[in-house]
Amino acid sequence: MDSRFCRNIQKITSCTKRSMFGGIGLFHGQAMFALVFDGLIYVKGGGENSDILKRNQCEPFHHVKKRSIATINYFNISAIFDTDSILFAQLISNGIHISFDEKADRQSTKRLRDLPNMQLRLERMVKKSGIKDVPMFEALGAAVVYKKVKLTYQGDVEITLLWKFAGAIIGCHWSLIREEEKSELLRNI
Repeated sequence: MDSRFCRNIQKITSCTKRSMFGGIGLFHGQAMFALVFDGLIYVKGGGENSDILKRNQCEPFHHVKKRSIATINYFNISAIFDTDSILFAQLISNGIHISFDEKADRQSTKRLRDLPNMQLRLERMVKKSGIKDVPMFEALGAAVVYKKVKLTYQGDVEITLLWKFAGAIIGCHWSLIREEEKSELLRNI
């Protein structure tokens, strides 16, 4: 990595390096904010960086896989590094904040499989049935979710799935659902 680049980064923040996408990822804490690949410097896009990166016509990073090319939300700021040290520092600083915010959002967002009784297989079934997230799952309720899953899988689902969905919503193991609650759920499907 270019020593001039390293010195500039050290003025802005402390960071660690790790192999990423065939290049070197720069991390502040556990959040990756920049990537160095083939001598080019890429910074995390999004948030405050979006307009600046567009205005400066910064190209996105393309990760070439065996059978496809993935566009990653990191943008080439090598030209800015060479011409505008203040803007470069601003983009790096913004990239750090964007990375931290995204990491915090991912950690605070509860997944369907994190709910009681749910697991990856059930999460996939629910998502395939059009229920995208926990708030939607909870808003629809166990009976509606069960009906949607049953329709998607052409009736090939067990009734215990209804109890599992109900337990997931109220926060208990499905075997603890009382008989009265089960009867009410059955009336609603």
